[in-house]
Amino acid sequence: MEEFKNNLAGVMTIGDEILIGQIIDTNSAWLGQELSKIGIKVVKIVSIQDDLTEIVTNLTDTLDQVKLLFVTGGLGPTKDDMTKVAIAKFLCVDMYFDEPTFAKIKLYFERINRPMSAAHDAQCLMPVGVKLLNNSMGTAPGMLFEHNGKYIISMPGVPYEMKSIMNEEVLPWIKTNFASETILHKTILTAGEGETMIENRIGAIISTFPPSVKIAYLPSLGQVRLRLSARGDNPTELQSTLNHYTELIVAEVSELVYGYDESNLETELGKLCKLKNVKIATAESCTGGNIAARIVSVSGSSSYFMGSVVAYDNAVKTSILKVAQSTLDTDGAVSENTVIQMAAGVRKLLNVDVAVSVSGIAGSEGGTTDKPVGTIYICVHNGIAYKVRKLNLTKTRQLNIDTTTNYALNLMRKFIADNY
Repeated sequence: MEEFKNNLAGVMTIGDEILIGQIIDTNSAWLGQELSKIGIKVVKIVSIQDDLTEIVTNLTDTLDQVKLLFVTGGLGPTKDDMTKVAIAKFLCVDMYFDEPTFAKIKLYFERINRPMSAAHDAQCLMPVGVKLLNNSMGTAPGMLFEHNGKYIISMPGVPYEMKSIMNEEVLPWIKTNFASETILHKTILTAGEGETMIENRIGAIISTFPPSVKIAYLPSLGQVRLRLSARGDNPTELQSTLNHYTELIVAEVSELVYGYDESNLETELGKLCKLKNVKIATAESCTGGNIAARIVSVSGSSSYFMGSVVAYDNAVKTSILKVAQSTLDTDGAVSENTVIQMAAGVRKLLNVDVAVSVSGIAGSEGGTTDKPVGTIYICVHNGIAYKVRKLNLTKTRQLNIDTTTNYALNLMRKFIADNY
């Protein structure tokens, strides 16, 4: 087994569609996460165009810096897919026609009753010296090359095909052939305060970290993920250390913590509703149903989420949610009293325990001097008690909607935790 400690990895994604923003490069993020789990550190990620010279140049440059290079994209049957040709040129080898790949593609087209084209013949051309990696989700195999003690792993850009090859072929190969460090992560999910405030509160704890432990602050809309990472040779000791510092940080900012690792606000809200046997509903104006959509994205939400009223027009607020016309005339639709009445109205209408309501000016138009774009009111109500929060957000419409949704989900979560 080759010693892999302190060796590094790079990721190269190939495709004009990535560079022009037509698709989002999710492959690099997934590769980084999975490689980190087995102790491999990704130190470089690059996206390049479908250009032979560019691919060869970047293969040369990146392999100078890393031990393992993961390449995705450019393995299809069309003329713009030139990754294999570029790798062959880089390695100074010829191409050969791989009969097993041809047989697999031929069988696939016979099964779907469609003819093969000459382009699919070209898809069977492989660089000499390649180790082909089975692709159980598609027709283009992955490829493994060894070059001067370093390795190129080339895979299709289609995410589910790339993941299949990694899980079935590449990750087992790495685990078998290389000894690696242990890298452990624990992510603490928080909502309600910014990263600077959190850093100030936990700074004394961070100052006691040993060299093996690091923290990263990952802010998003109304939330901050605190990712703790521990790196070393003793998994048991690392896990103990990671657990210790996780507990210290959570104790310091406990009111902000809503979950861990890959969870999210809607999932944690759902768990709480089931635990407390609480039924919920939403009344939404400026978010247009976004809060409800997030809630129902969780499997099993029908057991606690009863429904939503999108009261975008004031007539809907008065006729369905029973907001007083005098409140709208005096305070306006974007006001504390309006969201209180909206929450109370939808709670009664849908016969739930707790309701959340939102009304505001998402933008980019509609703001005034007193109530500029980004002025949002949120209310959580259970018929007895209620909690209102006012937000003063940005001037970007979608950011305002998404941020408001996060705050609303978290406000409801905390209200249920405190009152049930």
